[in-house]
Amino acid sequence: HSKSVSARRAACRAIVHVDLDCFYAQVETIRNPELRGKPLGVQQKYIVVTCNYEARKRGVKKMMSVKDAKEKCPQLILVNGEDLTPYREMSYKVTELLGEFCPLVERLGFDENFVDITEIVEKRLNQLQQSGCSRVCVSGHVYNNQAINLHDTTHVRLVIGSRIAEEFREAIHVRLGLTGCAGVASNKLLSKLVSGTFKPNQQTVLLPESSQDLIRSLDHIQKVPGIGYKTAKRLETLGVRNVCDLQAFPSAVLEKELGVSIAQRIQKLSYGEDDSPVMPSGPPQSFSDEDSFKKCSSEVEVKEKIEELLPNLLDRVYKDGRQPHTVRLTIRRFSSTNKWFHRESRQCPIPPHLIQKFGKESSNIISPLVDVLIKLFRKMIDVDLPFHLTLLGICFSNLKDLPSSTKGLIGFYLKQMSPPSGSGKRVWEVEDVSQGEGSASRTQNCNRTGTTKTRKLSEEKKSNIKKAGVPDFPFHLSPGDIDQEVFRELPEDIQKEIISEKT
Repeated sequence: HSKSVSARRAACRAIVHVDLDCFYAQVETIRNPELRGKPLGVQQKYIVVTCNYEARKRGVKKMMSVKDAKEKCPQLILVNGEDLTPYREMSYKVTELLGEFCPLVERLGFDENFVDITEIVEKRLNQLQQSGCSRVCVSGHVYNNQAINLHDTTHVRLVIGSRIAEEFREAIHVRLGLTGCAGVASNKLLSKLVSGTFKPNQQTVLLPESSQDLIRSLDHIQKVPGIGYKTAKRLETLGVRNVCDLQAFPSAVLEKELGVSIAQRIQKLSYGEDDSPVMPSGPPQSFSDEDSFKKCSSEVEVKEKIEELLPNLLDRVYKDGRQPHTVRLTIRRFSSTNKWFHRESRQCPIPPHLIQKFGKESSNIISPLVDVLIKLFRKMIDVDLPFHLTLLGICFSNLKDLPSSTKGLIGFYLKQMSPPSGSGKRVWEVEDVSQGEGSASRTQNCNRTGTTKTRKLSEEKKSNIKKAGVPDFPFHLSPGDIDQEVFRELPEDIQKEIISEKT
C-alpha cells in the first residue's frame, strides 16, 4: 500500500529543468551587443569552451582547440572567458528570478536550474476545476508527439507545468535577455533528459507513457544523469553499455559488484525513476577556482599560479560576507592515459590569525595564504623530483557567519576555533582527500569528495612551534576556558591579552 501511495505521489510531481542556451556566449553578447549574429566562441587557454549557434553552424564545437576552431570558421570571434565573474553573477540572477515564482529552485552549474512547481500546478488545477474549464493547451513540444488525454489528471498537471515553464523562459528573456530550453516531467532525471530534445530556445513536456522511449534512446550508459565516469567504466567491464543492458542486468550480480545502494540507485535511474527532491541551493557551501594548463613543473610556477587564483577568490569571499575556516589545494598530474580524471587534494584549517583578515585588504592575506598552500602542495609533490602538473585549484570551505556578539576578537577566536568537546579533533589537522572525477575546464565546483583520511600534526611540528618562541599555554588558567592548541596558534599580542584578562 505504501509503495502505491508513493508511486501516485511521484506521478503527481511536476519538475521543470531550465537549461540556458550557450550561456557564456550569451552573456558576452549581452555585454557587447555588436557580437550579436556573428560566430562567437568563448576561449579559456587554448580551448573554445563554448560557442554560439552561428559558430556551431560553421562546424565549431564545444571543447575544440582554438586552432581547429579557426580552421573550421576563419570568421570566428573569440573572447577571453577566463574571468568567470560575469557568468557567475548572471547565473545567480537567473536563480533569483526563478525563486520569485517558486521557493524550490536548485542550481546545477552556472546554466541549469531545477524548479519543483508541483504546488503551483496543484493550485492552477484547482482553479481550472472550480471555473469549470476543461480546455488547457500545451506550451511547446510534447515528446514523441504523444496525444494528451485531458481526462488523465497526470497529463493535465504536466500540461499546466508546460505553461509555467513558458512563463519562466519568457521572464528570463524579458528581464535578463537570455534564452533557454526547458523540460517538464514528473522527476528531475526525466526533466533534464527531455529539456534538450528541441534546441535552442524551445521546450518539451514528457508524458509518463513516453518515459521509457526517452530513457532507452540514450546511446551510452554515461548519458544517464547520476551515472558518472568511474561507474560507467565499471559497468562496461560487466558488459553494460546502454540503458537496456542495465535494465536487463541481474540485480544480485550488480549489487555484489557495486554495493547494494549504488546498484539499486542506478538500476532505478535506468527505468527513469528518480525520487530525489529539488533542494534549494541557498548560499554557496564553498568558493573555489581552478586553472588548467599544458605544463607546470616547478615550485616557482606553482606559487605564481596560486597567486593568480587568490585575488578573485578572496573578492568573492569578501562579497559573500562569511569567513572560511578550511582551505583545500587540488592538483592534477599529467597522465597520457587518463587525461582528465586523476586529481589529488590536501586541505587544512586556515590559521586563526588569518581568518580575521578575510574581508579586509586582500593584499595583506595573499602572502601568508600562499605559504599555507605551498605546504599543502609539498605534501603531495616531492619538489626534489621532476613533476608535471596540468591543473591547480583552490577551494575555501567551512564558511561561517561573522560573530553577531560584541565580544571582540578574542571571544571570536575562542568561540570559533575551539573544537567541539569530545570531538577528539585538533586545530592543525590535515585531511587527505583524493578526488576521482573532475572536469576538463576551469570550474567552481568543489563539492566532489572522495575517500578522506586524517593525519594528526606530527610531534616534530609541535616542537618546532615551541622552538619558534611561542609561549607555552598558561596552565594556571582553566583548560575548559581556552583550547591549548588554539592558544598556541594565536598571534603573540592576543595571547598576552588573554593572559592579562584571565589573571
